[in-house]
Amino acid sequence: MTVPFTAVVRSEWIKISSVRASSGSLLAIFVVALALNLALYVSVGGPEPDGAGDPVFRALFQTNYAQLAAIAFGATAVSSEYLNGALRNSLAAVPRRGLLYAAKAAVTGGAALVVGLVTSFTTFFAGQAFAGEHAIGIGDPGALRGCFGAGIYLALMALLAFGLTFLLRSAVATLSILTPALLMLPFVIGDVAAGAADYLPDRAGRQILYQDPVGQVGPWAGLGVAALWTAAALLAGWWAMRRRDA
Repeated sequence: MTVPFTAVVRSEWIKISSVRASSGSLLAIFVVALALNLALYVSVGGPEPDGAGDPVFRALFQTNYAQLAAIAFGATAVSSEYLNGALRNSLAAVPRRGLLYAAKAAVTGGAALVVGLVTSFTTFFAGQAFAGEHAIGIGDPGALRGCFGAGIYLALMALLAFGLTFLLRSAVATLSILTPALLMLPFVIGDVAAGAADYLPDRAGRQILYQDPVGQVGPWAGLGVAALWTAAALLAGWWAMRRRDA
């Protein structure tokens, strides 16, 4: 008898929400972003107190740090399957690997998207309440697009880590690769090949956070580039799950 997709989704949500590392990193997306946002805006009026720089990026700068929590969430949502033979138990309940993988990806991406959107809109309004004369409104050019885009970007980063963790079978390995790659690789590549760094997943995806994008790709095109990187990671993860023993 085939297990319904909705039932698998429900069971995957129970698993993810009951694992402390996964639920904690999901919550950290919101907590880290809001705490950093309020700390800077309440103390000094924002990341650029003199109003310098792109106004939408100033309002959503905390996404740069929330993405690390999103990556941790995507990685830990998978890594628990490789502890104490948990994946074998999952496959015993849901023998169709494609169904299990799709349900887990849907839950991980959906949860990250909801929390990401709540985070981006909450931090936007909270920060602008303390921005004084440099505050912008949600109706200003690029602001609404940026808030929605930030939520989507965080979900893409979670799914990027999700796919890589299935490929590498280790959250530690995924975090060891993605964290320095996001923090340092764009600068290294940018020094060697000008413009190439604009097509890395983080640099391209974050174009959506700008009122006036600074790279070679536009805001939605940049998010599309990030989505292609994520799709490649998800395909690699699916290949690894399908080919390897549990």
